[in-house]
Amino acid sequence: MKNILITGISSGLGEALAQAYLENGDTVYAIGRTISGKLDHYPHFFFFPYDLSETFMLQSTLKEFLQNRAFDLVVLNAGVLGNIEALSQTDLMDAKEVMEINVWANKELIDALHAYAQVKQVVGISSGAAVNGSKGWGAYSLSKAALNMLLKVYAKELPDIHFTALAPGVIRTPMVEHIIKEVDDHQFPSAKRLKEGHIQTPQEAAKNLMAVFPQLLTYESGSFIDVRTM
Repeated sequence: MKNILITGISSGLGEALAQAYLENGDTVYAIGRTISGKLDHYPHFFFFPYDLSETFMLQSTLKEFLQNRAFDLVVLNAGVLGNIEALSQTDLMDAKEVMEINVWANKELIDALHAYAQVKQVVGISSGAAVNGSKGWGAYSLSKAALNMLLKVYAKELPDIHFTALAPGVIRTPMVEHIIKEVDDHQFPSAKRLKEGHIQTPQEAAKNLMAVFPQLLTYESGSFIDVRTM
């Protein structure tokens, strides 16, 4: 039986991972704005409602929830896409909101975990966008590249914890549904490639990642790994 901490479990990958671990008999702790109705009846599920964009209060607010707990795995899954648009047209406040959740919330959470809990492994859900630099993905790409480096630096500074930035492949989440339905793939060709490629269900991705997470421990801490090239 493992203790797993997952952020962003209201839908998509986070919800599917939480459910898969709970059905496996593990204990799941979760942090996010809202809870999925699929999860709240499990006896080994513990949810702390928190808006991760409120980074200035994160450590003090979560202290009691995290204190003296031991986590086998922490999955930093919560993230936002921001608008798919030219970087020159992106409002700086919008870009800062993406960075707040995708980068700084994870920094604060890692610091809180290091201060109050014991952690063996941290996996940050990254993206191929962190290295592709595709047109229109500016704020999101910047945030995921920063997340990769954040985890790489922490791997050096907190050697007792194993860190990985992991690109899980394309998953049918609300974020991807938005790209499929709303983004002009003539203007932004990367959206067209996404639509034409393999799109996993959240359940399919969760099953795959549960097998992948232990394998990540064989890679150097701080690595960026794409499941599609493992």
